[in-house]
Amino acid sequence: MRPRFVGRLGVADVVTIGNAVLGFLAVVFAFVDVRLAARLVLLAAVLDGLDGVLARRYGGTAAGPYLDSLADVASFAVAPATLAYVVLTRGFDVSQASPSVELAGIAVVCATFVAMAVARLGLYTAYDTTSECTEGVQTTLAATILGAAILAGVDEPAVVLGLTVAFSYLMVSTIRYPELLARDALLMGVVHVLAVAIPSFAGRTFPYGLLTLGVAYLVFGPWLYWRGGAFAARVYGNA
Repeated sequence: MRPRFVGRLGVADVVTIGNAVLGFLAVVFAFVDVRLAARLVLLAAVLDGLDGVLARRYGGTAAGPYLDSLADVASFAVAPATLAYVVLTRGFDVSQASPSVELAGIAVVCATFVAMAVARLGLYTAYDTTSECTEGVQTTLAATILGAAILAGVDEPAVVLGLTVAFSYLMVSTIRYPELLARDALLMGVVHVLAVAIPSFAGRTFPYGLLTLGVAYLVFGPWLYWRGGAFAARVYGNA
């Protein structure tokens, strides 16, 4: 008797499941080598984009959207929160007088990130999958910025704490973000791959580049990127 998924899952679904596996591995390695774990999170983001390409090319399955959200919980909710937890607990001088209280505070911050990411993924699957825009910062973008910051060496505890708290709100905010055009998604994907493959090249050029692109889209995307895409053309009556 063969497994139930044989013949039901497509090639895109297999890539999506690989995304989830990378999320788990990132959690495991975060306590050993946080930068390796950050690379795994970024690689998961590459697979997250690739599964969409494959689904459009070969066709998706009924299980695809559910698998995608489940995989994203592992890779872009639990994994980045674990990275943040490791950086914060190692970076802050946890006092000997009340270490359990301080560690609990850090855990609450990171758990809030997970909770908001899961809520955002559920809302996206229910309301935004067929739209050319989405409300709230994408969990993939939040994880990418956190991972790129760690790989680039911009991982001071105060910075990571600020990003974790900010994304916990931004992921469930009503700020509307447009889908990336194909050419921009390709550029982001190339920088992603290079940041994972050769993170130390030329003074961490590619992690810095990925961080810069991510922050630029985070800050300017809702207001400036609209005017460059097909969605904006329809909104303003030009197409």
